[in-house]
Amino acid sequence: QLQLVESGGGLVQPGGSLRLSCTGSGLLLDRHVVGWFRQAPGKERDAVSCLGTSGGRTNFADSVKGRFTLSRDNAKNTVYLQMDMRKPDDTAVYYCARGSTFCGDSVPIQPIKYNLWGQGTQVTVSS
Repeated sequence: QLQLVESGGGLVQPGGSLRLSCTGSGLLLDRHVVGWFRQAPGKERDAVSCLGTSGGRTNFADSVKGRFTLSRDNAKNTVYLQMDMRKPDDTAVYYCARGSTFCGDSVPIQPIKYNLWGQGTQVTVSS
């Protein structure tokens, strides 16, 4: 069964950091584009970032550029989203997803192009 599982969410103070994990089951993540999205209460699901296949291209939403980074551990079949949480606006449920698209600076990160989603993990930024 194909599955993505996010973990690592929680409560963090502004200025703190958090690392989310996205682990694949039934698929090798380094052969797929992996996207990260977030959805705050009452808002639409927004793109956060994406990581390309083994070549490693990335793209980040302007709101997180310079604060969030991506990495991959192929031995663990896991993609990581390292976040520098400066703002309460970063509070949301974070999702990872497998994309049927490309990832790169000039390629919009569109949820409709992602066809396998994790269950999400809650991140709360609060003092």
